Amino acid sequence: MTASIKSGGALIVDALEAHGVKQLFCVPGESYLEVLDALHDSSIVATSARQEGGAAMMAEAWGKLHGTPGICFVTRGPGATNASAGIHVAQQDSTPMILFIGQINSQLRHREAFQEVDYGRYLGSMAKWVAEIDSPDRIIEMVSRAWSVATSGRPGPVVLVLPEDTLSGTAISTKIKPFEVLETYPSSADLQHLAHLIEQANKPIIIMGGSRWDADSVAHIEAFVERFKVPVACSFRRQMLFNHNHPNYAGDVGLGINPDLKSAISDADLVILMGGRFSEVPSQNYQLLGVHDTQQQLIHIHASAEELGRVYRADLAIHASPKALAKGLSQLSPTQKTTPERFDHLARCHKNYQNWSSLPTEAHPGEVQMPAIMAHLATSLPKNAIITNGAGNYATWIHRFWKFSEYGTQLAPTSGSMGYGLPAAVAAKMAFPNKTVIAFAGDGCFQMTMQEFGTAVQENAAIVLLVIDNGMYGTIRMHQELHFPDRISVTNLVNPDFCALAKAYGAYAFQVTNSDQFPQALSTAIAAKKPALIHIKLDPQALTPSKTLNQIRDGA
Repeated sequence: MTASIKSGGALIVDALEAHGVKQLFCVPGESYLEVLDALHDSSIVATSARQEGGAAMMAEAWGKLHGTPGICFVTRGPGATNASAGIHVAQQDSTPMILFIGQINSQLRHREAFQEVDYGRYLGSMAKWVAEIDSPDRIIEMVSRAWSVATSGRPGPVVLVLPEDTLSGTAISTKIKPFEVLETYPSSADLQHLAHLIEQANKPIIIMGGSRWDADSVAHIEAFVERFKVPVACSFRRQMLFNHNHPNYAGDVGLGINPDLKSAISDADLVILMGGRFSEVPSQNYQLLGVHDTQQQLIHIHASAEELGRVYRADLAIHASPKALAKGLSQLSPTQKTTPERFDHLARCHKNYQNWSSLPTEAHPGEVQMPAIMAHLATSLPKNAIITNGAGNYATWIHRFWKFSEYGTQLAPTSGSMGYGLPAAVAAKMAFPNKTVIAFAGDGCFQMTMQEFGTAVQENAAIVLLVIDNGMYGTIRMHQELHFPDRISVTNLVNPDFCALAKAYGAYAFQVTNSDQFPQALSTAIAAKKPALIHIKLDPQALTPSKTLNQIRDGA
């Protein structure tokens, strides 16, 4: 094969193709024109978002669904600062992602040239690695390393900075050997120790979390807990890791945790953290287990050795990636009969979840009843429908009452980022065009990234967006009512006609002012086979599933 000389921009695209990239997200910019030119002749599909934050969130969602880096390109300066919202999501959610940023000509550094930013200082605390490629000769090396860093151990975002002279310069094209993710296998001794501790426990519980899972590994865990009779809870916004209808499921460990589940973890004699960090939200502000003085026996299993012992001191720390762990556990079988106490513990944990996740029977204020909407979604959507959301009180209706039953059906930011649901839904529909994708967003959450509805239309990504509108930043209003009653400020919203906005894009739109209207609106939206928006007008008093705004204010 005759070596050829290519521009830096072409070498970037070659490296991505060699690593199997089929899709990337971007906002075009003059600082990486050579890459845009190379993409013209590439098999990679490039989707242009409306704002860099949306593009980065799409890339993060893509990485979350596939387990391989989501790819995003943005221009320098303001483009990069906008994209930092998606970098933060990828960091906190442990999602593999590579952000490429155009940069000034390297000969102009340190003069505060047009849109010049020191990305190492700016993004260094959010990304696993930030590096500037200072020569086209190093492009293949640096992209391969970025792939390795983004996917290995605890996955996360990597930032590669592309100076204009690197992209316009040339180098000899060389054969590219793509990086393959390494799995870290638990030792036989660790697996036997884990099995022994489980069999000795009366009230064990597993909390699944983190990333790097897939459908097969989740199935292995399900079979393992069936054999060993252990209840399983899922960490905050990781509910798709275990079938909620399974008799071993105990609920989600996050905001507004089921008090019975919280007690089950507090009273457990063995807690197994499987794959996750158990950070502030699931740990209930680090109080549920304690840090150095956990009362429960603790097994912590994580793909990154750096996470083991970083916060918690485990009785057994196992350095293993989820897929490798699941294969190891699939070979274990109990050596003794399960005690009646264990059977009771297992049944009680699942029953407590069922009680907690049953939709309210009492009506909340207003003509639109969220229990009716959630009940209709449960009976009408396929099991493999992908549900996305950002942040807000509306998300409680999903996290508490939606029963995830398949892996790969949830896109939700553990970082609590508003605006995530819409761009994540766009990425999900592009990844799986034959699946139903439902995006939830509050009126405040939607307006963080609502311009990406235009991206959905441009890409014909037939998502169904449910905008749940109560005319306020509901979560903040709830906290104001709790902590500063009668001193409400800056949480009310004056909203546009969301249906008019969607129709202006040529999309389907319908406003729901009564629950009875929702079934027809949903079926028509899905049948439209184009982006659709359903504007759900929720009474402001219906602030949470269990309490009205007035009840919160009055301390009821």
